Amino acid sequence: MSIRKIGVIGAGTMGQGIAEMLASNGLEVYLIEISKERLLYGKDMIELSLDKQIEKWALTQTEKKLILSRIEFAESYDGLTDCELVIETITEDLEAKKEVFAHIDRICGPDTILASNTSTLSLTELASATARPERVIGLHFIYPVFKIDLVEIVRGLRTSEDTFVQTKHFVEETINKKGVMVFESPGFVTSRLICLFINEALHVLEEGVASAEDIDSAMRIGYSFQHGPFEMADRFGLDSVQAALDIMFREYGELKYRPSIVLKKMVRAGQLGVKSGAGFFKYDKDGDRI
Repeated sequence: MSIRKIGVIGAGTMGQGIAEMLASNGLEVYLIEISKERLLYGKDMIELSLDKQIEKWALTQTEKKLILSRIEFAESYDGLTDCELVIETITEDLEAKKEVFAHIDRICGPDTILASNTSTLSLTELASATARPERVIGLHFIYPVFKIDLVEIVRGLRTSEDTFVQTKHFVEETINKKGVMVFESPGFVTSRLICLFINEALHVLEEGVASAEDIDSAMRIGYSFQHGPFEMADRFGLDSVQAALDIMFREYGELKYRPSIVLKKMVRAGQLGVKSGAGFFKYDKDGDRI
């Protein structure tokens, strides 16, 4: 099955990035957000991202218009009926995701692949909300989607070989990213390791070993990280990092996954990182460090 039209559910940070990347690869995208305000914000952020590429001479105005023309922004699920693949990107809430999967299962054709961008939740449990568990798979894109050429392809307990093969072909041949096969496990590979890295950096900060700025500089300069652990956490969203750690702590029961108290305090204070304008560092409306 040739995958040329993809539904993306959720116009948050990951949904925006996935939709932009797909449209940039010549694919039709049906981007859904149930809130008109959030849908318009998602559209504005995609345009802003494209404008930044134009400023760097990586894109032309004509190419921007062409990319945007491939994305249909909608508040209704109706346009999913002719999609060959649907990618869910809403918040990491199991029950909310199961409701989405149950709904799109009723709308989409029997051959449509239903994918989730979840970084920690069980694909098998999400699949249980559908009548086609063999067609449910994980597609965990890494932020920022446009720049990171890696996708974790996650198999649930009942994901069929045919679904995996089609999805892997789509990832590697259609959107030209490296697909890594992962069997279902809380946090998979990337989230499990990176959240532990961030959590340990938080413990180092708590102990007064070094400042957040110096810890980030040490890892960025010393080990060639694009961002240090604190800026990384800011860009992921501190609430998202805490949610991932909470899920892994609950699933594995190991203390190393227990979120740092500093992280919890910042989330309670609403300092969520780039999305709120301030986390460990401050950011402007374009997401750049101030």
